[in-house]
Amino acid sequence: MKKTHIGSKLDDFLQEDRLLEGATATATKRVIAHQIAMEMKRRRITKVAMASRMKTSRAALDRLLDPNNPSVTIGTLEKAAVALNRRLKVELR
Repeated sequence: MKKTHIGSKLDDFLQEDRLLEGATATATKRVIAHQIAMEMKRRRITKVAMASRMKTSRAALDRLLDPNNPSVTIGTLEKAAVALNRRLKVELR
């Protein structure tokens, strides 16, 4: 027997309350921060070494890796990708 869905989708709820854009941006930032941290861990790259590779400060790297800090630029993400020998892909859906 197929279950019927009661209520609205979370996206619909967030859209109605004008919260969807912020929630999506926060979730995206958290995913990217997690991916960078996991790649650093996998490669055994310290924060000091990563900041050096990115040619930035340790504080800037900490902001990038902080899932609760929403301020991050495409330039910073690109520096992190290059430092990890990866490519940054940004797309509109």
